[in-house]
Amino acid sequence: MKPSRSHRPLERSALTLGFVPLTDCAPLIAAQSAGFFAEEGLTVTLSREASWAAIRDKVAFGLLDGAQMLAGMPIAATLGVGAPPQAMVTALSLGLNGNAITVSEALYGRLVAADPEAMSERPCTARALKRVIDADREAGLAPMTFAMVHPASAHNYQLRYWLAAAGIDPDRDVRLIVVPPPRMVANLEAGRIAGYCVGEPWNQMAVRAGLGRVLITGYEIWRNAPEKVLGVTRDWAERHPNTHRALVRALVRAARWLDEPANRRGIVTRLAAPDRLDAPAEAIRGPLVGEFRHAREATSVSLPDFNVFHRYAANFPWCSQAMWFITQMLRWGQIVGALDIAATAAAVYRPGIYREAVADIGVACPDTDTKSEGRHAEGWALATNDGAIAMGPDRFFDGRVFDPADCLGYIAETQPTARTARLAELAQVNPSNRSSVAG
Repeated sequence: MKPSRSHRPLERSALTLGFVPLTDCAPLIAAQSAGFFAEEGLTVTLSREASWAAIRDKVAFGLLDGAQMLAGMPIAATLGVGAPPQAMVTALSLGLNGNAITVSEALYGRLVAADPEAMSERPCTARALKRVIDADREAGLAPMTFAMVHPASAHNYQLRYWLAAAGIDPDRDVRLIVVPPPRMVANLEAGRIAGYCVGEPWNQMAVRAGLGRVLITGYEIWRNAPEKVLGVTRDWAERHPNTHRALVRALVRAARWLDEPANRRGIVTRLAAPDRLDAPAEAIRGPLVGEFRHAREATSVSLPDFNVFHRYAANFPWCSQAMWFITQMLRWGQIVGALDIAATAAAVYRPGIYREAVADIGVACPDTDTKSEGRHAEGWALATNDGAIAMGPDRFFDGRVFDPADCLGYIAETQPTARTARLAELAQVNPSNRSSVAG
């Protein structure tokens, strides 16, 4: 991909961007090491941060210009979920997929004993876990503790989705806590948690050490789900529009570069460095190149889409995916007041900025800002005015479909206990947008 020929002057060229040590920070590492930042006129310092809360707070207070963020984090920050409200935006998705649910070897043994048939199925449901939880309750034992990385993370919502599909109440039947990704394995080894949902390489690290087994990947829960984004404050984006577009361009070019197999193999050493992931190269390499191991004694299986950085319009910030995250925040009680779901999503996810940023580098863009999720078990083609874009499967493991034009119906379907008055309150501020939905 050729560098941008935009001659609009940058408001700021020296930037500091934050990241959390996970394999899917690769676009930031690649943009720096392969020269894409420099070609866009940017001098970027990458700052490794200890947790997602630190990322959010440092961006909010201006200590970072922007950062790799969880896909739900700019929405949560804007709405004041878990912290004082700070308006944030994203004009770029950094990729799709990358998570998995891992449990301790001890819990895995109990699951197999409780329901060997359920544990032999793929994708693996939480049906056996439901039996173990019920048995523990009857024995008077305290609920098991599971970890995820942040309350507004895809990890939290994927874990809850998986549990709830088997009839497990994530807020009653188990205890969910926040643990930073690099601390997951140590907490599992110490017995403080029974399992977790996290990105790589922290599932493979537990597998390699014989401490845990992967039950299900995020890809199996929701194929090609959004995972990380580039997040900045709304004020920063408004004060630095040209810099923002240059930053988006550089990262799109890096993401496209990373979808070349040879480049993925080549970036592993840089990712493994002490100031990046500080993890063994072998734990990073497998999932990054599409080879995934569920247990130490198991052979690797092919998962070519475990990490998607560019294909399938992976960098486009779909407003409809922001709407899905908002429905999860409503479903799990993180948002208590009524809000216009579509308007909130459009204020945070900014596909218009993305289209402007990539206009001169030959990247095809969707014509619409929304699409349905869950209708496609196989690859499909998204029609645009400039031709078709090859898209990946988007199926949820339970077969549900998310239609962004019917968010309230989706909430009612996934949350049967939702009060009629609550849905009526939401209906008053949520007009339909059915005509703008693709897929």
